[in-house]
Amino acid sequence: MTQDQDSASAVSELGIGRKLQSLREKHRFTLEDLAAKTGLSKVLLADIEAGEFVPPVGTLLNLARALGVGMAHFFKDEAPGVQISLTRRAERVPIRQRPHHREGEIDYLYESLEIKKPDKHMEPLLVEFQPSETSEMVFTSHNGEEFTYLLEGRLEFRTDDRVEILAPGDTLYFESEMNHSFRSLDGKPARALVVVWSRI
Repeated sequence: MTQDQDSASAVSELGIGRKLQSLREKHRFTLEDLAAKTGLSKVLLADIEAGEFVPPVGTLLNLARALGVGMAHFFKDEAPGVQISLTRRAERVPIRQRPHHREGEIDYLYESLEIKKPDKHMEPLLVEFQPSETSEMVFTSHNGEEFTYLLEGRLEFRTDDRVEILAPGDTLYFESEMNHSFRSLDGKPARALVVVWSRI
């Protein structure tokens, strides 16, 4: 089984699309209602619910905020009132953002490092960025702030008017409302610890 097949199977087992549909129906939102609340297209939302599209981190954060849950809701059944959460390595599920390529998608592998506390304010992630050409970089923006600590490889960070190259041990903190993009350099993936804080 390939890495993409493993990832698609893991995503299917997580039931991200099923959980999204259940939350949407709980709030009595139509796809049009949720599209209006999030700025995402109705077609994209339908594809996520059908399990045909794996949403990137920013999209999951957007959906979680619109539906009043933490991003952890999409990775495991929530345990209310959690004050201390321990996530074992074997419990984490790596997710490839695109099991099927679509133009304009960001290609990276990510896994939530905390999957049990539903009401946390930060989302810790282990992210593997793929190498790409500058012309292939996809810019994104979302509510909040991000912290990146590079573990392996070399990573390029770009905004509309700035370019920075990170080496292992370097850190980056930025306001994620600005357009930003990453790409791994040297023809091999780069791995980083990323913490995303989303404003309520």
